[in-house]
Amino acid sequence: MKLEIDFIDEIEAVSDEECNTIRELLFLAAEKEGVAEESELSITFVDNDRIQEINREYRDKDQPTDVISFAMEELGEGEIEIIGADLPTVLGDIIISIPRAKEQAEEYGHSFIRELGFLAVHGFLHLLGYDHESKDEEEIMFSKQKEILEAYGLKR
Repeated sequence: MKLEIDFIDEIEAVSDEECNTIRELLFLAAEKEGVAEESELSITFVDNDRIQEINREYRDKDQPTDVISFAMEELGEGEIEIIGADLPTVLGDIIISIPRAKEQAEEYGHSFIRELGFLAVHGFLHLLGYDHESKDEEEIMFSKQKEILEAYGLKR
């Protein structure tokens, strides 16, 4: 699976090894979900202040969160689809709060890389159109998360 992932570490808190783990995990997720070859996404690692700023600006929620996804393939009001045979699929952007990921790893009693992997997969599934607004949607999305994480070997 050829998935192009651009990592941006605004706080220089994630190692190359951790990025490689996330890359491999998302390759597996993309394969399981039938994502088109050469699809692209970015993952940005930030602190709690930055993710709170993004959450406030784009979601009207003035509080930090663990992960936010911005899907590029969703058309907004008044937007038109651009179709081109040679254009890669741009899935979107995932933003992860590293301090929040570390706090949650400790709270849930598992490793930082397991929490980081969970958040990356969670954000990735949002980019693919999954959601957890209803009980049925939550069941589908969360079972996919669990299946991907376990298939890769990142268990609680």
